[in-house]
Amino acid sequence: MAKTEASAVVNRDTFMQTVLRWSEDRPLTVAITDIDEFMPVNQNYGHETGDKVIALVQKTLEASLPAGCLVTRWGGDEFAVTLPGFSPEEALIVLEEIRQHLAKKHDLGPVSLPIRLSIGIASLPQHVSDPSQLLQAADEALLRAKREGRGRASIYVEDKMVLKSNYYPKAQLARLSTLSERLGKTEAALLREALADLLDKYRDSL
Repeated sequence: MAKTEASAVVNRDTFMQTVLRWSEDRPLTVAITDIDEFMPVNQNYGHETGDKVIALVQKTLEASLPAGCLVTRWGGDEFAVTLPGFSPEEALIVLEEIRQHLAKKHDLGPVSLPIRLSIGIASLPQHVSDPSQLLQAADEALLRAKREGRGRASIYVEDKMVLKSNYYPKAQLARLSTLSERLGKTEAALLREALADLLDKYRDSL
């Protein structure tokens, strides 16, 4: 796939609308990137250097991703990107090139630093059937990349969550079963939502 033109930087609302309204026949892959150990950069070198790190990551994503891709500041030190028409494996190749480039030392004014990224990748329809689930799946892949040592890109893998009746009170299992029926979601899907909320709440500790 040609990479001669730059991708587009958009705000978060435009990015979300593009993902949620995706209805084309070709697949859509999204990725969420997180700058590893970004807080120490701000603490040790100042917020001006931290701002330069953010700007460099955005510039590199915008310049290196193929035309037709979107880049958005996802929040804090995270960015999200779309790769229309890419399989997760093709997206992994492109994003790994970007990750390795940023991992080299870069001149950031008073200091020269490597920038390490963790990246989570998920695809429609390979990993999820609904665009609304795509970003959550990418975030789960990102969290796995961070748990496995950071500085890497991970493709979403569905965890088969098995309930052990001796681990949970029967009353809780019964309520979970009722909630599953009323919402039309599997029990595993509900548990993944709860786990995602928990991990997001304690993201800074990961």
